[in-house]
Amino acid sequence: MNPFQGLNCLISVTDKTKAFDHLQKPTGHGNRGNKMTEHLLRKAKKGDPDAFCSLMDTQMQSMYKIARTYLKNDEDAADAIQDTILSCYENLLSLKNNRYFKTWLTRILINKCSDILSRKKRMLCSDTIPETIVYEEDYETAEWNQVLAPLDEKYRLILLLYYMEGFNTREIGQILNLSVSTVKTRLQRGRQILAREYHYPVKEEHA
Repeated sequence: MNPFQGLNCLISVTDKTKAFDHLQKPTGHGNRGNKMTEHLLRKAKKGDPDAFCSLMDTQMQSMYKIARTYLKNDEDAADAIQDTILSCYENLLSLKNNRYFKTWLTRILINKCSDILSRKKRMLCSDTIPETIVYEEDYETAEWNQVLAPLDEKYRLILLLYYMEGFNTREIGQILNLSVSTVKTRLQRGRQILAREYHYPVKEEHA
């Protein structure tokens, strides 16, 4: 039996052009969003496929922004999100504390993005060039990616997680397997690079 049967939230490999047509706004870290996430998590852990799909819908915008920033390609972002959804479904019961769901999910997504980059590096010698599918980015994501474009990946991802997704430096460290001090250093370094690039003064912030 297919363990994913009935999960309509999975992105079809043959239908990626529609993968991001109806992105929803993330629930964020607010009280209402946390209650909804907790409710859906409890039902999903009991085997409710509709609850699981609804749970993934609440995270789709966030996952897209992270994957798109990391991979710079919508087709690869769709693959990373699909792999993340599958892994989340298979391992949901391993999440002991529902409070850390978004940190847990984001860490899975980052690992899937890293796997895709590794596979692409191994394919560089191939003569086959895959067809690129064009997606329509939402304005906010496109604008943010343009702002972060001057940064190396190690700075770009941290700024995205901190400013756009609302993670603190401790949570970012857990997601990326970095020490808090390293996260803070890269966060500050990224700010400085952007300040020089766009000619604006940067304030010291306590992350």
